[in-house]
Parts: sequence; structure tokens; C-alpha cells
Amino acid sequence: MARGKKLNLFIGADIDDSWAQVASPRKSKIVEILEPKKHQLHFAKEKRRGKTVTLVGEFSLSKEDATATLKILKKKLGCGGSYKENYMEFQGELKEKIRPLLVALEFRFKNGH
Repeated sequence: MARGKKLNLFIGADIDDSWAQVASPRKSKIVEILEPKKHQLHFAKEKRRGKTVTLVGEFSLSKEDATATLKILKKKLGCGGSYKENYMEFQGELKEKIRPLLVALEFRFKNGH
């Protein structure tokens, strides 16, 4: 490229003033709300950042009922946790402690869990 000549580049960006709605990548499924006796819960254990997390689910409760149940369980267990995508997540390996508490709240489990 010789001195004095300008480089002519066109990047091709088209910037306009309109807004577009972005669709959520999550697929929301409609959950039928069941009473505790009709649930079939199971346990799963995962490692996240080197720590153990106990998953319990899948719950078919309204958001308010699930968060109220979660709050009761966290208080009795003395651990942290959250409610995401119809599963309750608890910090630590707490399967033996969670099961009797949920049975007392009339939840049922799949065979072997």
C-alpha cells in the first residue's frame, strides 16, 4: 500500500432504530398442579464447583407453595437452597435428612429413592 492512499473497508453493519423481541431459549412447559400425595419425587446428586448439591423433584406445585415448602425445609435442615425448573436444590449431601421431612409433609417418592 503506497503512502497517501486510504484503505476503503466496508464492515457491513446495519444499525437501525427498531427494537426486536428476543425469544427465550428455555422452553416453558405447563405444569399441572398436584397435591403432595400424588407426587413421585426422586433424588439426584451433582457436583458443582467441587461441592455436592442434592436435587429433589420434580415438583408440581405453584411457585408460592414451592417457595414456602423450600423455606420450611431450609430452616429445618440449616442449609441453603433454591427452587429452579420444578426442582429443589440443597447445598450438601442431605438425602437422608430431606426424605423424612418430605414424607411428613405427605410427599411420595419413586421406588428405590
